Amino acid sequence: MIKKAVIPAAGLGTRFLPATKAQPKEMLPIIDRPTIQYVVQEAVDSGIEDILIITGKGKRAIEDHFDRNFELEARLEEKEDQLLLDEMRRLSDMANLHYVRQRELNGLGDAICYAKHHVGNEPFAVLLGDTIMDSVIPVTQQLIDTYAQYGGSVIAVEEVPHDKVNRYGIVGGKSLSDRILELETLVEKPSLSEAPSNLAIAGRYVLTPEIFTMLEHTQVGKNNEIQLTDALLLLLKRENLYAHRIEGKRHDIGNKLDFLKTTVEFALKRPEFADKFRAFLEEIVRKE
Repeated sequence: MIKKAVIPAAGLGTRFLPATKAQPKEMLPIIDRPTIQYVVQEAVDSGIEDILIITGKGKRAIEDHFDRNFELEARLEEKEDQLLLDEMRRLSDMANLHYVRQRELNGLGDAICYAKHHVGNEPFAVLLGDTIMDSVIPVTQQLIDTYAQYGGSVIAVEEVPHDKVNRYGIVGGKSLSDRILELETLVEKPSLSEAPSNLAIAGRYVLTPEIFTMLEHTQVGKNNEIQLTDALLLLLKRENLYAHRIEGKRHDIGNKLDFLKTTVEFALKRPEFADKFRAFLEEIVRKE
């Protein structure tokens, strides 16, 4: 039902300067795989193989990562490293990847506008390029299943501490089940007193094509940018919107502390060095 995905990846990554001065934040590695590879894999695992990545100036490394590198492949063949060779070739075969540049950094809503001609008149998934989801069922697949059941745009949400609601887009609505809410309002980075709940938008969406019309009528909002949340609020006046409480854990790679935590958590899941790494961490803690 959902055949196309859009991955916005045009941000400057200023929270990770100077590391992101010459490399995209989406290419920051979690051990040996860049962040955006996890995001693309989630889309593929959700049955989507037509993916548009919204990039920007200085983001060519993303395209190179998913492209063939014949010199590297020849070197791996010489070394008879078949496993790594197969993995390198699989990168370029993961999905049908397309790229378009966001000419000016005018916010997430503006970035989504660049997908209009690629998406056409179809519902589509949006996966933020600096957010990794760790879940048994891919979070995008969870949203697709909810869309199939209810037929309206679906937003992934998660509970956050009440004192942190001013960092996120927050939703409010009535519960239809343990996981599903029919939305009544959305607020971008509200104060605690203005927040309708502590359910924060979690970087994954399934959107109907009507969102493009709403974005055309969306005024500049927070941070002098076109906010997707504001466009969704306009869309809410025309059609039902739903929120899905995700089953899994969201990792915000754009945040330094979360990046460090994610690296540790993923390392402890890697069988080739998990035991030695855990022992090292325990030793460090004892010394502290």
